[in-house]
Amino acid sequence: MDSNGIIDEKCESRLYIGNLDLRITEATLIRMFSPFGKIVSEDFLWHTRGPKRGEPRGFAFIQFSTREEAKLAKEKMNGRLACGRPLVVHLASEKFLDETAQNSSKAVGEANKLTLGSSSSGQMSRSAKIAAIKNKLKALEEESCSTKKQRQADNINPRESIDLSAVKRLRS
Repeated sequence: MDSNGIIDEKCESRLYIGNLDLRITEATLIRMFSPFGKIVSEDFLWHTRGPKRGEPRGFAFIQFSTREEAKLAKEKMNGRLACGRPLVVHLASEKFLDETAQNSSKAVGEANKLTLGSSSSGQMSRSAKIAAIKNKLKALEEESCSTKKQRQADNINPRESIDLSAVKRLRS
């Protein structure tokens, strides 16, 4: 466990609940997950602006008092139907890990896959996270440079390039 041990412990007992039907309320969510342990906090996310303002965003987070309670709730509730939709339930740390891996592989390609840390919980090590961010920035930078070069090439008049080569021959 790194210097942020408290945060790691919190993430391991915090669940991401996705694919929520819009009819599911905060109270319903708490009733669904309370049989698995003591719920410390619940974050039900809402749209705060735009045309969907005030409507649920379709996902939430629930914090249990222990990691074991969270793992039990995950095992029992992942894939379970709620209002006709299968719930997606992950530990919050797993959700972050999945998104980071997908985004990194899209940006960098198959050659630069993420390496997981040696921790038994399956969490990504800090150095692997940093490497993934660096790789993504490098890929974005290369993409930006190639786009700029293409624009410059498109803006060069072929006649001007001939004139420049003629001037160079005259000078030598």
